[in-house]
Amino acid sequence: MYNKDIFAKHKLAIPQRYSEFVALCEELVDLKVTPIYSTFKDAWTASQGLADYTLGGAVDINKFFAALRSVGADFTPGSELSFSQAFTDPLLRMQELAKFSNKDAANRGYGDGNLAFANGQAAMYLQGPWALPEISKTNPNANIGTFPLPMTEDPDDLKVRVNIDLALWIPEQSEHQDEARELLEFLCRPEVQNPYNEMALGFGVRSDSPPAKDKRLVQLQPYIDRGKVFQGVSTAIPRTIPFENYMQGLVTGSSVEQTLATLDADWARLAQRG
Repeated sequence: MYNKDIFAKHKLAIPQRYSEFVALCEELVDLKVTPIYSTFKDAWTASQGLADYTLGGAVDINKFFAALRSVGADFTPGSELSFSQAFTDPLLRMQELAKFSNKDAANRGYGDGNLAFANGQAAMYLQGPWALPEISKTNPNANIGTFPLPMTEDPDDLKVRVNIDLALWIPEQSEHQDEARELLEFLCRPEVQNPYNEMALGFGVRSDSPPAKDKRLVQLQPYIDRGKVFQGVSTAIPRTIPFENYMQGLVTGSSVEQTLATLDADWARLAQRG
């Protein structure tokens, strides 16, 4: 997310390359404007925010995890197909970007971030549509836009992080299969889905879903239409691996090399058990 008023006031352009994003942050620092408001006290905001955007903008996440699944128990830490090999450069860039955060980021949580961004205390905020209702409670007139975080020097690599975290399913053991299917068919009707997505600031998943109408989201619609999306890494790693805490450690100064070696070892143990 970005504050349109701050960008307009200083005639700042939306970056499409990583170098442009870094230059933008440096210019904001010179202007004495906090480039990114971060809330690293809450570990999930480090992983679901900065880490997911950074990794997804540089690595083909779907392809990487498909390869991990195909290797299975033969996964080898530090090999060509490992977190250490695939994630090192993006996470070093993540640490570079984290330095453009507010000085008290390590002591600020999600609620603090919504309040601060609503009050114009930073130019950008690495969160998704779920934060907009909370921001609106503080400042209903906040002039907010959205753009994909560029992590390479090729604008064609720009993608939007999309986590499909709401799913409809029927347990095989259900004794009411017909009734459950009837409910699911009702919930999947356009006349039910479309108003819900509009209210919840979500993008529809049907091929005939209408485009987003909210002015804070319309800049992302072209990427959705072209399928330029990726699933967040944080949702692809089992909760038995403390990925959120690893990312929290990285944005507050831990070693990328050591952290990824630990993640490799965690994954190897998990794969061998599977």
